[in-house]
Amino acid sequence: GQSSTVSAAVKTNQNSCAEILNVYAFSILVNTFGNIPYTEALDFANALPKYDDGATVYDDLLNRLDNAISAIDEGSGGFGSSDILYGGDMAGWKKFGKSLQARLAMIIADHDSGKASSIISKVAGDIITNNDDNVYFHYLSGPPNTNPIWVDLVQSGRKDFVGANTIVDIMNGLGDPRVPYYFTADANGGFSGGIYGASNNYATYSKPADRLLAPDFEAILFDAAEGNFLLAEAVERGYITGDAGAYYEAGIRASADYWQVPSAETDAYVAKSDVAYATATGDWKQKIGTQKWLALYNRGFESWTEWRRLDYPVLVAPPDAFSDVPLRYTYPVQEQTLNATNYAAAAAAVGGDLVGTKLFWDHF
Repeated sequence: GQSSTVSAAVKTNQNSCAEILNVYAFSILVNTFGNIPYTEALDFANALPKYDDGATVYDDLLNRLDNAISAIDEGSGGFGSSDILYGGDMAGWKKFGKSLQARLAMIIADHDSGKASSIISKVAGDIITNNDDNVYFHYLSGPPNTNPIWVDLVQSGRKDFVGANTIVDIMNGLGDPRVPYYFTADANGGFSGGIYGASNNYATYSKPADRLLAPDFEAILFDAAEGNFLLAEAVERGYITGDAGAYYEAGIRASADYWQVPSAETDAYVAKSDVAYATATGDWKQKIGTQKWLALYNRGFESWTEWRRLDYPVLVAPPDAFSDVPLRYTYPVQEQTLNATNYAAAAAAVGGDLVGTKLFWDHF
């Protein structure tokens, strides 16, 4: 039979893949809660881990990412056909890792601009800026490994969800050609969103477009639109040289291409005065923030993170909301009951376990 041993180089590559995804997962946790269990989190002998400072965790995540990328040997394999992201292509993993570095560095730009600048200037030429390099998590056409939107909206048999007026109104206002690719037509043949946070009549409003409802519709971990918008922002922050407007337009085009908008419609859209970088409303944060938020459709967590960071588009809490638009999640109740001492310390350290408490990187 065949030997089951793998070479040291392949094993190192496999560890790098795992490490990149570890960093990805922990970054989501920090961006959700702030301080989190980290140094003691995976110690099975310790059921009551302490919480680590979010900024300190981020520093360690960026170091781990750098080490994982540096250790990759593109000439050796990884997980081969068992690798559902890249099929064992280690050059792809390296590009994903550097793209993740750019994302995490930009998230801390208002907290530690020096560190953000040094990382982004180093990786800017190697991040994902072309849809051919997008990182997809592919679902299967049959349960249980299906697109969760299909599970929620189709398999469930429920008719609960309509598009929200927040995004539909902005897109309608800009004449955005992606609207019919994001949403179905409403009862009047146009596109409209229900009032978010309110009870809406299902039949009246636009719903998520059919493409999103396919059981095997992919999830995106990183795409060209995000990469280009990161580079536009990097130019505006003085981290790299280049044309912010060109990267911004490339971000919009990458998004439109992914959603299969005809190129002539995209050409007309990016030329509109309220979309074109030179003439769109506001400063760079508003221009990039608004278009990046629109491009992050179906990537709710990342769009929420970018909105918290760039503060655009302006979102207003719905009537009767218990708080303003949340800036973080509160810690799970289980932590409050089972890990009470460490929970209390963490809540105090972040400034209160409230949805309105800003995370360490959210300065504005």
